[in-house]
Amino acid sequence: MNKIVLITGATSGIGLACTRKFAENGDKLILTGRNEQRLNDIKKELTEKGSDVLTLAFDVRDREKATKYIQELPAEWQDIDVLVNNAGLALGLEPEYEGNLDDWKTMIDTNIMGLLTMTRLVVPGMVERNRGHIINVGSVAGDAAYAGGNVYCATKAAVKALTDGLRIDVANTAIRVTNLKPGLVETNFSNIRFKGDEERAKKLYTGIKPLTGDDIADVAVYAANAPEHVQIAEVLILATHQASGSVIVRK
Repeated sequence: MNKIVLITGATSGIGLACTRKFAENGDKLILTGRNEQRLNDIKKELTEKGSDVLTLAFDVRDREKATKYIQELPAEWQDIDVLVNNAGLALGLEPEYEGNLDDWKTMIDTNIMGLLTMTRLVVPGMVERNRGHIINVGSVAGDAAYAGGNVYCATKAAVKALTDGLRIDVANTAIRVTNLKPGLVETNFSNIRFKGDEERAKKLYTGIKPLTGDDIADVAVYAANAPEHVQIAEVLILATHQASGSVIVRK
């Protein structure tokens, strides 16, 4: 059965890959992101291929806008089946005692509060309908801190705890909750982390074949389409030569 899938941070990286994979699956898509023009371009691309797409341009940190957009969804889009909480970012790799407070706030407000806001807005409808699936995009960084990761790692540890907590909270319903934990994925993630320093970003992927956004999207679509009695609770996805957040063998 085709689903209504809401994906945050849908304009690039894992979010964009999920958008295309769910579209290929025949699902209807609600796409959110900060870049309205980029959302329009993606909508045009997908609608030309026959997909049904609704775009909502807002930052998940903006609780007021998020609330307005979700509460004012057209009737035919209100019964969201899958929420993919993908919007997130890392900024900097400085030691914690030298970190940038504004960067920390951006990460916390996006990776934690943005996820919580969307969860709070969408999941009550799922509970009422007794069906739905929440897929949170966490990280291997949530399992253990790595050098310079400090606050980013803490936000992804929070994603794990919040995902586990939600799974407990909805265990009396037919709702499923999944935490995807990617390792090294080559997207614009590192360009954002290093604020446009492409040379520094490229070095992260030197000597290893990293994952792609499509690799993570494949797992998301699989989890969403598993039999109803199967809950893919947590998946750690690493490149072959990556053993953990801090152990990467480069050749």
